[in-house]
Amino acid sequence: MMKRALISVSDKTGVVEFTKQLIELGFEILSTGGTKKVLEEGGLDIKAVDDITGFPEILEGRVKTLHPMIHGGLLAKRDDSGHMEQLDEQGIQPIDLVCVNLYPFQQTIAKPNVTAEDAIENIDIGGPAMLRASAKNHEYITVLVDSLDYEQVLEEMRAQGEVSKETKRKLAAKVFRHTAAYDAYIAEYMTELSGEEQPERVTFTYELKQPLRYGENPHQKAAFYSRPLGSEFSIANARQYHGKELSYNNIHDADAALQIVKDFDEPAAVAVKHMNPCGVGVGTNSSDAFQKAFEADPTSIFGGIIAFNRLVDGETAKKLHEIFLEIIIAPAFTDEALEILTTKKNIRLLTVPFDQTKKAEKMLTSVEGGLLIQDQDTYTYEDAEISIPTKREPTEEELAALKLAWKVVKHVKSNAIVVASNDMTIGVGAGQMNRVGAAKIALEQAGERAKGAVLASDAFFPMSDTVEEAARAGITAIIQPGGSIRDEDSIKLADKHGIAMILTGVRHFKH
Repeated sequence: MMKRALISVSDKTGVVEFTKQLIELGFEILSTGGTKKVLEEGGLDIKAVDDITGFPEILEGRVKTLHPMIHGGLLAKRDDSGHMEQLDEQGIQPIDLVCVNLYPFQQTIAKPNVTAEDAIENIDIGGPAMLRASAKNHEYITVLVDSLDYEQVLEEMRAQGEVSKETKRKLAAKVFRHTAAYDAYIAEYMTELSGEEQPERVTFTYELKQPLRYGENPHQKAAFYSRPLGSEFSIANARQYHGKELSYNNIHDADAALQIVKDFDEPAAVAVKHMNPCGVGVGTNSSDAFQKAFEADPTSIFGGIIAFNRLVDGETAKKLHEIFLEIIIAPAFTDEALEILTTKKNIRLLTVPFDQTKKAEKMLTSVEGGLLIQDQDTYTYEDAEISIPTKREPTEEELAALKLAWKVVKHVKSNAIVVASNDMTIGVGAGQMNRVGAAKIALEQAGERAKGAVLASDAFFPMSDTVEEAARAGITAIIQPGGSIRDEDSIKLADKHGIAMILTGVRHFKH
């Protein structure tokens, strides 16, 4: 009996040549609608599915393959005599190969101003049913969902007359990943459309961007996946101009740098080491901002990552060239900057579109056996309900410094303290088990520069000891959430030392 292949694809890449090769290998071809038309225009002899079912396509093509003449041919076990007798009784012929890909739902919802009606119309029904049936019965059926697999299937058929069991199983697994991802797109879209914020189940799908050499450490395997239709302002969608492949830790650090620098409207440069900022500077341009970020901590920046929110030009590139850096991220590089920086073989140069920073995605954090989901911390100084409990209010220069410090402290691992002037950080205390410990680290790093500077805390002061350390170092203004039952102790101590204090009413824990 002649073998049968059913081909119905929305992505028609290579399908004419693939079908031609199947016909040469002795297959009869069944097809539907647009695919049938394309194949016939390619000069191929094709049989319509409705000739097999004896039933026309109806409901504008919504129903065409959902029929026992098709699914009986897909689901029958070939080594089960009962199954085969039933096929004979009903005049159903087995189908040996299925090549199907689905209505372009993902591409449809990616279009600007897509309507719900258009999106829902592009939810495929018959395609997933055929794919799942064929993948379930992969012991007997070769099922393809990706044009990249056409050649391997043809090669095995030419070499051994059939597709190996191993290949059939791999293709079936790929099909189930494909249909699962397809359903995940639909579920997410419909959930958003219905306004559900915390549904009883969530399913996310990601696509492999690149295998990684290793994870956080060489003994850990790792890979980098990107989210389809995710934020364009991301390392996953960055363009790499130069340098070796990104590592697991590079990706983490680069993301941290991006999240900080996007909070600044003025030209800014952010230096990151181990996911914490070691230096942040603002200025009139990228060169000026970088000089301040460098001076904030010229030791820690070595081997770090720099992110800019403005163009990197030749002047900036000359400064960057003088130190060892892992990655430089910017909206763009001038030709002169690229010429200078690419003389370093391994440095990674990345660009991301800074005009796409407004889309805030959910943050996903895995824990063993579970997943934590939360909104991004997009809270700004302008959102806060500011109060000034001290006798002295901050000067304009102090207020500029306080705003800078508060932008940065949000991105520092808790417990976090940042010491800053009005255009740069000068001390960062990160990830300590107590707040005064973080303050001591930040103030020690600042040294003499702490005199006349300001201090920001990611959370309230449980005791007045942090204010005491700040006063001793010469800090003149503090910004913190407030909310401790002992706030009054800190406020009184600030008044005693003439320190201005701002309470924001919101904390910025980062674990």
